[in-house]
Amino acid sequence: MKPEFILMLTYNDTTVRDALEIFRECRDAPVTHWGFKDVGLPTEEMKALVREMKDAGKTTYLEVVSLSEEEGLRGAKIAVEAGFDILMGTVFFDSILDYLKDKPIQYYPFPGHIFGHPSIMDGSIEEVVAHAKFLEGKGVPGMDLLSYRYIGDARQLLTEVVKATGVPIVSAGSIDSYRRIAEVWEAGAWGFTIGSALFDKKFVPGGSFKENTIAVCNWLKKTAEADLAKYLA
Repeated sequence: MKPEFILMLTYNDTTVRDALEIFRECRDAPVTHWGFKDVGLPTEEMKALVREMKDAGKTTYLEVVSLSEEEGLRGAKIAVEAGFDILMGTVFFDSILDYLKDKPIQYYPFPGHIFGHPSIMDGSIEEVVAHAKFLEGKGVPGMDLLSYRYIGDARQLLTEVVKATGVPIVSAGSIDSYRRIAEVWEAGAWGFTIGSALFDKKFVPGGSFKENTIAVCNWLKKTAEADLAKYLA
């Protein structure tokens, strides 16, 4: 299956100040999944943005890149209050899972050891896989894997985590080329996020944010699995 494209209105792991205006300009693009980070906007502006996304029929994602338990719980509470569909990120804590267990929201935490801002992941592939399996055993319905923020072989990491687990894996962070999207697809990940690369015009140099967004959509639409080899060579 082709991976799902989650468009993040973020740059360098921070929600952009004009996120609402950009969403309004681009909401007719063929993108179902939209999200942003827990940092960069005041809470009330975050809530207003997610309301517009929901009103437009979008599936909504809040990605929490703050790493403490307190900040993770804060992000979870904002996600619930604002009506997000999926909470992505946070360093996993039982308290966050317990808080969300009776709420109408899915929780996709980070597997692996995460540090810094923008976020980075280290450790061996075996350690990340073991942690992913631990999280699945805890009952999380999906995971937010920082594949291309990994200090190591991102492609192998993604492949091994997907192979070892049975829940949706989202490859998040630093996807800035069709080759990386092809690697996500090849690995069998459920989806991927793109944020900064759209602002940096990585897909249509010199083009607008919307033109870069539509270019990714068109690539996914026209590319078949048989075409992946030319991007992976």
